[in-house]
Amino acid sequence: MRVLLGTRDLLFRSKLGAVAAAAGAEVVAADADLVVLEVEAPGAVERIRGLVELLRAAREAGATAVPNSQVEEALRQAILHEP
Repeated sequence: MRVLLGTRDLLFRSKLGAVAAAAGAEVVAADADLVVLEVEAPGAVERIRGLVELLRAAREAGATAVPNSQVEEALRQAILHEP
């Protein structure tokens, strides 16, 4: 599985990268199977508003939003239980 980590916090990104690697995934910059995106980045709200239809389609396809406190476990579970 290829995982894209879209976070500003380098320490958090490193932590998530370690979780992904330990679960057998490869962290990539594009063409990912799974994306972890920080929505608090500057301008993110405006970009999200512009992508409402895409987000709706992503949710219909199974995308899930989780708080930072649950991202590591959600990432681990998503990688380990990929279809």
